Amino acid sequence: MSTLHHKAARRHLSANCPVMERVIARVGACTLAPSELDPFTLLVRCVIGQQISTKAAESISGKLVALAGDPTTGAVPLAKVARLTDAKFKACGISGPKQRTLRAVVAHVTANPTLLPGIPELDDATIREHLTSIKGIGPWTADMFLLFGLGRPDVWPVGDYGIKVAVKAQFRLRKLPDSVKLTKIARPWEPHRSVASWYLWRTLDKGYSAGE
Repeated sequence: MSTLHHKAARRHLSANCPVMERVIARVGACTLAPSELDPFTLLVRCVIGQQISTKAAESISGKLVALAGDPTTGAVPLAKVARLTDAKFKACGISGPKQRTLRAVVAHVTANPTLLPGIPELDDATIREHLTSIKGIGPWTADMFLLFGLGRPDVWPVGDYGIKVAVKAQFRLRKLPDSVKLTKIARPWEPHRSVASWYLWRTLDKGYSAGE
């Protein structure tokens, strides 16, 4: 996503949703950008990030890179990850369930050698189908891969707890919205829901309330 795309997204979101217009004015320019990491490393990081804070995920990923990757680029080669023992995974802070998921990722990618090299050419639905077929990878992980990894413009992670909290606060809802409610709220934001997601996450970082 480019700066021009961000500008178009901000105009669209502001024009179609008063809440997003206020949030965008408060937060400022969008800095969302696709990662420069290779698809395998991106997928590993998305698995590590499941159900933990961003800070904890960064710490664990850093330890994994130091043990089996390239500290200069942050990449972790499949061959090295495949050779890691349970003890070495644990030393990085990677839990048993995530170890099993990473082994499933390695097995799937090894069995489908054209998948990751060709993944940027696939549409979002096809990528989700491929990724969620791997044991331990659900819709949230696939959404994070699409949004932060590939920089796809219209990802709306309805399973993300932070998004639910942000929407509840900014739209002054009485309870956390479910996926149906979230989908309805975000419909006017299409095809720029990735940028909308980024702005909602920023309201949590900065502690912005709906009244500000």
